[in-house]
Amino acid sequence: MKNLNRRRFIGQSTLAGAAIAGSVLNWSNFDLARPPEKKLNVALVGLGNYAEMLAGGLQQSNYCRLAGIVTGHPEKADKWQKQYQIPAANSYNYQNFDEIAHNKEIDLIYVVVPNYLHKEYVLRAAKAGKHVITEKPMATSVEDCEEMIQACHQAGVTLSVGYRLHYEPTQLEIARLGQRKIFGQVRFIEAGLGYKTFDLPLKPEPIPDFNAPENWRLNRIKSGGGPMMDLGIYAVQSCRYVLGEEPVSVTAQFGPKFNKRRFAQVEETVYFQMEFPSGTVSNCQTSYAFNTDRFYASADEGFFELSPAISYGPFKGRSSKGEILFPVINQQAAQLDGIGQLILEKKQLPSHITGEEGIKDIRIIRAILEAGETGKKVSLG
Repeated sequence: MKNLNRRRFIGQSTLAGAAIAGSVLNWSNFDLARPPEKKLNVALVGLGNYAEMLAGGLQQSNYCRLAGIVTGHPEKADKWQKQYQIPAANSYNYQNFDEIAHNKEIDLIYVVVPNYLHKEYVLRAAKAGKHVITEKPMATSVEDCEEMIQACHQAGVTLSVGYRLHYEPTQLEIARLGQRKIFGQVRFIEAGLGYKTFDLPLKPEPIPDFNAPENWRLNRIKSGGGPMMDLGIYAVQSCRYVLGEEPVSVTAQFGPKFNKRRFAQVEETVYFQMEFPSGTVSNCQTSYAFNTDRFYASADEGFFELSPAISYGPFKGRSSKGEILFPVINQQAAQLDGIGQLILEKKQLPSHITGEEGIKDIRIIRAILEAGETGKKVSLG
């Protein structure tokens, strides 16, 4: 496995993925080994930390190229134009962004702004007639997701959600192990992602300005729900991805707040459980208070696990049959290639990366937060 390059591996793993249950993967006629006639021109909206990672992926992508930027910071615009040879005509701010509709050099808008702004820029991109990828979570409410899907449908443009792990070989493998029942029916899953984001102060710190741009994750309205939206979505995805099922009910508990001032508006830690139609149950956690990055599945005839599991990797794991170790790839490049090729060839995007997938996650997350607030089991119709 270690001798495969990224393009060859993605092409081969795609073919293997097509045989996995269609609820997760359905990539027929998908051949990344074929060189493209042209590349899709991408503009990034928001130039934060993750935009830097996407820019790196775009440098390695076979089907996409970085062609434009949108930022509210002139100094960032100057830096990016020089670093990536972006013409000034393809550089926009948030006020003149709508003029991008007249720019034939931009094919796709990648929205990388904070959660509460996803809806606005997806709607504006659709109105401009551009294909759209928005980072996860898709939005902060089910209603916003529905509006985004409808706007893109009416505009005749594609809408994708940035699920990079759907193109990562280790994740494809654990999906295969679960959905193909390689170790029999999976009965129990444990999944969690958390980062110790803030150190506890030696003395009480001032109450933070929750409206400050740097604190949007601490603002309930802007984040949509603290670590559950930011990190817990990965645990939700991994359980659904491995089982190929949708949860029928959820329960949840909010953990203690070690920093009550900083986390006055959002949870610091969320523990949640999901029950699936097959009877499988999952026990998950997400937190800004401690580090965790693990996936474990117990089946009738064995187990499989990863740690690191659902972050940026490199992923490494083991199963009842031995080691789980695949080549390290650029996850952003693989995702952009997967989406870019289909758009260039005017093929329908698979449902597992579209707005329809994004809205499923938001429905589940809203139910988890409701369960944590009420202490009751919440059913998912």
